[in-house]
Amino acid sequence: MKKTALTHVHEALGAKMVPFAGYLMPVSYEGVNAEHETVRKDVGVFDVSHMGEFLVTGPNALELIQKVSSNDASTLVDGQAQYSCLPNDEGGIVDDLIIYRLEAEKWLLVVNASNIEKDWNWINSHNTMGAELRNLSEDYSLLAIQGPKAVEAMQSLTSEDLSSIKFYTFKVGDFAGIEYVIISATGYTGSGGFEIYCKNSEVEQIWNKVLEAGASYGIKPIGLAARDTLRLEMGYCLYGNDIDDTTSPLEAGLGWITKFTKDFIHSEALKKEKENGPTRRLIAFELQERGIPRQGYPIVDREGTLLGTVTSGTMAPSVGKGIGLGYVPFEMKAPGTEIFIQIRKNAVPATIVKLPFYKG
Repeated sequence: MKKTALTHVHEALGAKMVPFAGYLMPVSYEGVNAEHETVRKDVGVFDVSHMGEFLVTGPNALELIQKVSSNDASTLVDGQAQYSCLPNDEGGIVDDLIIYRLEAEKWLLVVNASNIEKDWNWINSHNTMGAELRNLSEDYSLLAIQGPKAVEAMQSLTSEDLSSIKFYTFKVGDFAGIEYVIISATGYTGSGGFEIYCKNSEVEQIWNKVLEAGASYGIKPIGLAARDTLRLEMGYCLYGNDIDDTTSPLEAGLGWITKFTKDFIHSEALKKEKENGPTRRLIAFELQERGIPRQGYPIVDREGTLLGTVTSGTMAPSVGKGIGLGYVPFEMKAPGTEIFIQIRKNAVPATIVKLPFYKG
C-alpha cells in the first residue's frame, strides 16, 4: 500500500485510514457529516496527493493532448485549466482529467489515482508525434483547501491575490514559504477554494501553515468520505462509479467536454452517437421518502421493470434527503420523471432532478 508524504500526519491526527486506489488514505477524522458541514460553511483541507500528474512538453505537446482528449485544449491560454476525458477505442472513457496549460509547450495533466498506470500507458501508446512525457505522480503532493472562507483564510500565506484566481484558472507563485507552487481553482466540492501542487518534500510545511493560518476561520482536515458527499451534491462524476471504460461521455452528460471541432480518438463514432442519440443517460434523482440509495441498487419503474442501476448514492448532508446518480433509458431522462430505487425489499419512489442537488 502506497503512502502519501502526509500519511504519518493523518495517523497522528487520529484519522481513520483506508486503502483507496492503492494508497493508504484518510477517510474521516471526526465524522463525515461534521467534515462536510465544515467545508460548506467554513474551510477544510484535503490531502489528495494520490492523484496523478503527467508533464507533457515540447513543440508537439498540444498535438498529443488534442489527439487523446475530448475537449479542445487549443482554446486555453497560459494560466487556464480545462476538464476533459480520454476516450477509448470503444466509445468508453479511459479516465477523466484536468489539463493545465503552463506554457505553450508545457502542459500538466492531472489524472485519477486508480488510473495512473493505465493512463500513462494509454497516452504513451498514442504519442506518435514525439511529445516529451514525464510521470511526476510519485514526486508531487496535492492539497485541496475548500470552503467559502478559503480565500480569506489563506491570503496571508501568499503574495498572489487569491480572489483573482477564477474557476478553472491557476497561478504559479509563492505559498506558505515555498517559492514555486501551482495555486489552482478547479474544486470538486462546489464550495469554492483552491488546490496547491507542490513537491513531496514541501507538503508538510504547507499543511502545517495552512492549518495555522486557517485556525481562526475554523479550518479542519477533511477525509475522502466527505469529499464524496460534497462532490455528489454537485453531481460531479466519479471515475469507477459514474463513468468508466463502458460509458460514453455523451451517455454521462459530458457532451460539453466532447468537442467535434477537432479529431480525437474515436471522435467519428462519438459524433455518430450524438447524431443518433445515446441509448441511455446518466440522471440525477432525489428520493421522495426516507432511504439511502447505494451504488449498485436497481432503478426500476412502477411495474418493477429494471431500468438501470445507481452509480453513486448517499444521504446528502446539505440537502437532507437521499440523492443519487444512475443510468436510465435515454427517453426517460427528463427532470420530473418518476422512478423507483429498489432498496432491499422496498421500491422507494424518486424523482429525476436537474443538477446540482446543492444550490449553495
